[in-house]
Amino acid sequence: MSQVQGRSYAYIFGLCERFINAKMLELSRDHWFGDQAALEALVRFSDEEIKHQALFHRIETMIGDAMPAGYQCTADANDVAHAVLGKSSWAVLALTCHIELFTQEHYRKSIAPDDSLSDLYKDVFLFHWREESQHAILDELEWRRIDDQLSEAERDAAVEDLIALVGAVDGILQVQARADVDYFCSIVPRRFTPAERFVLGAETLAAYRWQYIASGVQAPRFLQLLQELLDTSQQERIAEALAPLVAAV
Repeated sequence: MSQVQGRSYAYIFGLCERFINAKMLELSRDHWFGDQAALEALVRFSDEEIKHQALFHRIETMIGDAMPAGYQCTADANDVAHAVLGKSSWAVLALTCHIELFTQEHYRKSIAPDDSLSDLYKDVFLFHWREESQHAILDELEWRRIDDQLSEAERDAAVEDLIALVGAVDGILQVQARADVDYFCSIVPRRFTPAERFVLGAETLAAYRWQYIASGVQAPRFLQLLQELLDTSQQERIAEALAPLVAAV
């Protein structure tokens, strides 16, 4: 099951890179005739995100070549990107910053110290982590820049957009968790009872919610940014919306 989850981990990161790259290219327009250092930073950011897409696609394909047929990638990268980019820049940058921060948490706490992982797999995520640690800084700078331009009503609407985006992420995780459990049960040479499948499904979804939602929203830096950018009522709305997901893990 860890191998199935490892494949999904690479696939879902590649999925995220699509909308992050598009957003950074869009934001770079704001600097075309202004801060050229900021423009260069975002262009390099975008270039690295394109590289990450290729990186994760290659490793997911390599894993797939060694696994039985039947695994499903349940979400389309372009469909996800279109849906995410339909929300406000403030919300997209918040989600992106959250992703870049939990990437670092995952590598430091789960990947680097695990000697049982494939050396190649660890190497891929080492280099991804190094670049994402820089991207998180740029995310924050752009997030603050966009925040400075918002009225209170626009910020309120952006908070609702962020809540909707996290809900959409959870929807993707629910579908992928079900598909991964079904695939696992189909390739393991024994039958699972309904009770066993229920536990597999619940634990897999809990793991994915921890990886892609809870580990990011509980990151100290992300919490600090929300405290700095939002008033108390806005923070409480986000906390209330996330509480069921965090409690579920």
